[in-house]
Amino acid sequence: MFRTHTCGELRQANLGETVTLSGWVHRARKMGGMTFVDIRDRYGVTQLIFNQESDANLCEEANGLGREYVIQITGKVAERSSKNPNIDTGDIEILVSELNILNKSKTPPFTIEDNTDGGDDLRMKYRYLDLRRNNVRSNMILRHQMAFETRRYLDQLGFLEVETPILIGSTPEGARDFVVPSRMNPGEFYALPQSPQLFKQLLMVSGFDRYFQIAKCFRDEDLRADRQPEFTQIDCEMSFVEQEDVLNIFEGMVKHLFKFVKDIDLTEAFPRMTWADAMKYYGSDKPDIRFGMRFVELKEAVSGHDFVVFDSVEYVGGICAEGCAAYTRKQLDELTDFVKRPQIGAKGLVYIKCEEDSTFKSSVDKFYSQDDLKQIAQLFDAKAGDLILILAGDKRKTQKALGELRLEMGSRLGFRDKNVFAPLWVIDFPLFEWDDETQRFYAMHHPFTSPNKEDIPLLDTDPGAVRATAYDMVVNGVELGGGSIRIHDSELQNRMFKLLGFTPEQAENQFGFLMSAFQYGAPPHGGLAFGLDRFVSLFAGLDSIRDCIAFPKNNSGRDVMMDAPSKIDPAQLDELNLIVNLKEQ
Repeated sequence: MFRTHTCGELRQANLGETVTLSGWVHRARKMGGMTFVDIRDRYGVTQLIFNQESDANLCEEANGLGREYVIQITGKVAERSSKNPNIDTGDIEILVSELNILNKSKTPPFTIEDNTDGGDDLRMKYRYLDLRRNNVRSNMILRHQMAFETRRYLDQLGFLEVETPILIGSTPEGARDFVVPSRMNPGEFYALPQSPQLFKQLLMVSGFDRYFQIAKCFRDEDLRADRQPEFTQIDCEMSFVEQEDVLNIFEGMVKHLFKFVKDIDLTEAFPRMTWADAMKYYGSDKPDIRFGMRFVELKEAVSGHDFVVFDSVEYVGGICAEGCAAYTRKQLDELTDFVKRPQIGAKGLVYIKCEEDSTFKSSVDKFYSQDDLKQIAQLFDAKAGDLILILAGDKRKTQKALGELRLEMGSRLGFRDKNVFAPLWVIDFPLFEWDDETQRFYAMHHPFTSPNKEDIPLLDTDPGAVRATAYDMVVNGVELGGGSIRIHDSELQNRMFKLLGFTPEQAENQFGFLMSAFQYGAPPHGGLAFGLDRFVSLFAGLDSIRDCIAFPKNNSGRDVMMDAPSKIDPAQLDELNLIVNLKEQ
């Protein structure tokens, strides 16, 4: 056999034993007549000793070992004279009597260390080497543990894991689909599922009652830190439930995972915030509530002072950064440049410093007296030493920009500690969102989300005011998951399709199978899906989901290791009856 123990297993209890280990050469160093080699596998690192005096040939062979050589050794476990408290096997070492080189290795393009010298692109090209690093491998182990525990937890609650198809029909709502041509059906295409939404609803019609799946999903979207073209959901659906039932069950699951992974007891009920309040006070539907700094609306208070920037806009709002009145001109200019970035889009920044002598210094004190500035400061409950930061413009765009500024100040002030967790539910989302370009409503979540029962009469008179029975789980400003109570009534579903601009023929063509199923006794049902990648990255303290995915894509959606996507052989195109015609950009 290749090994009797792993490289992370041996302890002082094994002293005197003859053992066989196999693994990779982590590092090697020669000191006088001794050669020290660290051998590594998935489980840990063990120090090996080769002694020139006891076996010169063996020692010389060890001196020829390169990094990442695959070796097998046999030797005796001895107590280490200079112990290493940083590794689990740091009390022992192996006095090697046999060495077998199983495979040589080229010099790796970067060091296989936690603090590697490899850049992102290089590590992604050689991802199979990057996965040998402890910190990356630990993310994969955490992912496995969370998936396994999630299955165990949901199984105990009577959920059944059911796999749903990967090759499905394309749906027009939501993100762009990835499409797959069908050789056996020329000119026709499958789509890869953006989620198992339709199938899990059909499973409720089928009487499965409680379904879950750790499901692969695919969306052809522009990428960012928390988004990949393929990702994994903990997808769940339940029958005969209302919103409160869903929130209670999955709040319990989140609390369980926090205890299981982080040993954190979240004993209090998660706070709930309406979408309207989230936007009003934080400028985001996924607010980070680890710290305050809530928005204060100022339009009424600042109007009528001949300051056209405030008088001519729809919205004026601000935040109060405690203890920041000492910010220098350079620091304030940095904040101004921050909010003027294209991705944020503010035109400028107004500040008010609350000085220690109870006076106020402002970038607009030409237009506002000391009494005016004092009244504004009172709206924030600001005190001496505080800094008020104000943005103005279109309401939604300015709230979003102010939200980004709030997060930036939270980071600067150390309020966004990755070891502090603040979960909440965001509820009462709008059912629809209006698009000025196409002049029609779109579903904010998806077309199967049920409207709030109280708001159903507004569907015909004021669709934009209708609230959805929808909810998102947010932790530290990250949307971990979301869902809704679904429409289970065919008549109401048809009204939704009509409001979303579907003709009866289009609705039948796209969703006829679902509407047909609803005519055979569909139970009230609802559910949600958590992003497993986001959940793991939150617990691992990562800034991007990429490092908790074994083989991720880069920011251009490319797999640089496999060089995908790539062109395919013309014979394959012929077989699929396809012609590629690239339009000029």
